[in-house]
This record gives sequence, structure tokens and C-alpha cells, in this order.
Amino acid sequence: MAAFGDGEFWQEGALRCAVGAAGAAVVSIAASQILLGAALLCMLMARLRWRLPQGWPLLLMFFLWTLAALALSDAPAAGWPQVKKFYAWLAVFAVLATVSELKHARWLAWGWLAGGAASALWGCGQFAVKYAAAQRAGADFYTSYIGARITGFNSHWMTFSGQMMIALMAGAALALWALPLGRQRMPAWACAAAMAVALVLAMTRGVWIGAFAGGLYLLWQWRRWAAAALPVAAAVAVLAGPAELRQRALSVVQPHGVTDSNLHRIYTWRTGIEMIRKHPWFGVGPERVGAHFREHIPADLPPELPPGYYAHLHNIYLHWAAERGVPAALAAVLFFVWQMVLAWRRARGGSPETRWVHHGAAAVLLAVLVTGLFEYNLGDSEVLAMTLGWTALSDRLGRLAAA
Repeated sequence: MAAFGDGEFWQEGALRCAVGAAGAAVVSIAASQILLGAALLCMLMARLRWRLPQGWPLLLMFFLWTLAALALSDAPAAGWPQVKKFYAWLAVFAVLATVSELKHARWLAWGWLAGGAASALWGCGQFAVKYAAAQRAGADFYTSYIGARITGFNSHWMTFSGQMMIALMAGAALALWALPLGRQRMPAWACAAAMAVALVLAMTRGVWIGAFAGGLYLLWQWRRWAAAALPVAAAVAVLAGPAELRQRALSVVQPHGVTDSNLHRIYTWRTGIEMIRKHPWFGVGPERVGAHFREHIPADLPPELPPGYYAHLHNIYLHWAAERGVPAALAAVLFFVWQMVLAWRRARGGSPETRWVHHGAAAVLLAVLVTGLFEYNLGDSEVLAMTLGWTALSDRLGRLAAA
């Protein structure tokens, strides 16, 4: 065992805290960020070499352009929270500097499976309580539930759904490629099933679409016939499930007035496009979308806003561009797309032992990028930390295999 104070002790501490920070994001952002800080401290004490992710110039451009947009904003102090969020991006460097073996990926995958299942079960309990309360009150469950859905260990159903989706992608990749049939695979699938049920009950349509895309990718890469079966399984789940589930699925094209957020999304997306048209280079400023929303509503839309949240645009691509400018948005999006392509290439050309890690990374990134069409998902520190953690893990193990 390494003695306290020597380099090996601090190096081991950095590794465990870095993986722990990524793992804890599925249940607690506070624990995740505390562990990230501990990992960075241990890295300094161990004098570990900091490694840059592939595509790092894109990240640098995103950070610098954000600072420029902040400086040019009409209220720079209001945008400070986005500068503080740079801290979450340090997870990339912590994982790259500390991970050195395939077993570290297993640590993270099992951590997400266990933590995600626990949060999912708590969320299922919340659903039962909410359903019973609506029954006792004689209220329409769908109408009362959509505005107060299950959150698991988190504070909002969007963040909870994103956590379930990412953990499900990584856990499924582990079970499909890395675990033998029997005792090891069954616990993994049991945890995955709990998260899948919670994801369905959360009724977050954008995450449903993202999870479907990521799951389809995984099954296509594993067994083509399984990919063909996924749409059938999804249709059966909707048709055989409760009426509220069918209502939510159909609300994509048949919304229940303003109960569903379809009209709200039209307002945010079209207003975001107007912001980008008027401020293409540096946007309206970090954290200033809400303050400038009304003045950018298109003239053909009624000025009275439908119920909803207007501090962000419910689309990560539109929001980054409207807030910080098109160049910043392009830099960030290209970084994640490039990481997804690299993960796919590593999975196709890497060793069978590590293939699951890279397929998992490609599925996570695909699911997150698809969900980003419908939500400001990478604005959630939890979702960002989990995405960056698995992305950096694939990057590091891919480089080690190629060395």
C-alpha cells in the first residue's frame, strides 16, 4: 500500500476521485464536483501530466469565444455562472490524466448501473405516490403529472431523464460486449431495466428519442436483428402501457393544449433563430437569453407567451448560438461530433476487450446530441459531467491501445 504523502498515494487518490466524480454525477452533482476538486488536488500533489483531449482546439475556441461574448454582453456579471461551469469541463482532464486500465471503465459503468438503478427505483416510488394522490383527489393524472414529473435523486425530471439515458447506454454496452452470460450479466440487465422503466415513466419525449437513437446504435453494432426488434418493442410498450403513456407519445403530433410544451417549443426555437439572426457573432450574452427573449419574439407570433420556462431555448444548438454566437456553438458541437466519430472508429478497429467502451461512448454521444435538439441538456452539470467522463475515458483507452 502506498504511504501517505508519496507520489503513488496521490496518484491513486487522483484516479479514484476522477472516476468517482464521473460516477457520482448520476446521483449527486455536489458529490461529483467535490470529488472532481479532490481529483485535481491529488493530480497536483502527484505532479501528474495533464493530457489534452483530441479536438482540444475546438474546446479552447469554445471557452475563449464564451469569454468574448461575456465581455461584449450588456450585463457581463450576469453571465458569470457560465464561466463557473468551465469547472465541470475539467472532468475531461482529470480522467485523461488518471485512467490507465480497462478495469477503470468497468468501475464507472458499474457505478452508473448501481447509482442509476437506485435513483430509478426512487423515481418509480415517486410515480406511485403521485398516481395515488391524483386518484384520491379525483384529478386528471396526465394534466397534473406533466408539470410535476418524477425526478429520482435529482431536482428536475429533465436532468433525471438525461442521467438515466446516459447510464443506460454505458451499462447496456457493458452487458452486451463485456459480461458473460449468467451471474454477472443478470445484475447489469436488472439495473438497466429499472432505469428503462424510470425513463419511460418520466415521460420526457426528447430523451425518449435520444435514448432510442443510442439504443438503436448499440443493438445495430451488436446484432442487426436486435436493432430491427427495438422499434417493435417500443411500439408494444406504448400500446400495452397505461393510457397516459399513449397520450404522451401521441402528444408529439396531438398536444393537449398548453399542457404539453409543443407551442412553448415553437416560441423558444423561433425566438432563438431571431436572436441568432440579429446577433450571429457573439450572441446576446451568456445567461442573457431570458432577459432578451420578449424583444426577439417573431412578429407573427402572439406576444402572450404560453406557459413554460424561457431562460433557455430548449435546444442546445440554438441556445449556444443565441447566447454566445454561432462560432462558439459550432466549436462545441464539432468537438462532441468529432469525439463520437472517433469512438465509432475505435470500436471498429480496436481490440475486442475494449470495444464496449467505445461503442458505449458513441451511443452516449449520439443520444445526448439527439436529445440536444429538444432540450438544453448539456447545460445541466450532471449531464455534462457524465458525457465528458465517458468521452474522456474512451479517448484515453483508445490512445493507450494505439501506443
